[in-house]
Amino acid sequence: MGANGCSAGMADGESHFVSLGANRIHYVTAGKGNRTIVFVHCWAGNLGFWREQVSALADKARLIFIDLPGHGQSDKPQTAYTMDFFADAVLAVLNAENVDKATFIGHSMGGAVICRVHHRAPEKIAALVSVDGLLCRPPGTAEQARALVAPFGSPQYLDHAKGFISTFFPVPGSETLRDRVMSEMLATPQHVMFGAMLGMFGADQPDWILQKVNAPVAAINARSPWWNAGYENYVRSLAPQSDYVMMEGVGHFLMLEQPATFNATLSAILQKFDALA
Repeated sequence: MGANGCSAGMADGESHFVSLGANRIHYVTAGKGNRTIVFVHCWAGNLGFWREQVSALADKARLIFIDLPGHGQSDKPQTAYTMDFFADAVLAVLNAENVDKATFIGHSMGGAVICRVHHRAPEKIAALVSVDGLLCRPPGTAEQARALVAPFGSPQYLDHAKGFISTFFPVPGSETLRDRVMSEMLATPQHVMFGAMLGMFGADQPDWILQKVNAPVAAINARSPWWNAGYENYVRSLAPQSDYVMMEGVGHFLMLEQPATFNATLSAILQKFDALA
């Protein structure tokens, strides 16, 4: 089942595939320990976006990095890319690896995915950590959602995606990283980009809002107007044990822009949540 050779920065891990229906889901395992941490990437991303976290955590836990369907080395069928489809892929990986319980870390859209994992299998959740992602669908009208999603279905989607991704890197000095991340994101097929946007914002899709979580919940966000007191209160209300951290001087890809600071922040939260060996 495992074949060596992985995404960039994951050379120390072992590459695997698991079937979800007719589709193959790619994932990488690394590290060891009696705790398991599952990493879920962003819209149009891949598991290599977590490459800076491997060395920081591999001696403290068993790590699983997943290429969501349509992304990375996973199959890219013509299908509906819903948050539940993504959540089912995550659960298929957990089943293949015989994981009863794990801490789930989701970046951006990965936050929505881990919320849907919680909806489908709350017993699997040891903790939830959102990294610059929303643990509920953002407010807005159906018209606003359509306006956000529609350009990704147009013939000019690549130009639109370039502009969209550029906004994730507002901090001067992050241009080289921006260009690398953008090239990887733009490799995602249009039907996956558009489908995942519909999956997040389509009016016919279930919200991923959480009510109560019987496990610790944390958010690590880059300082921006997105994250207000109301959202912090929501995150803190979800579980008896919670944490909420703002990182300064970073954009949306904080785990790649300031990996040392991010890893220290994440490790402190995971220690507090008893998620590390």
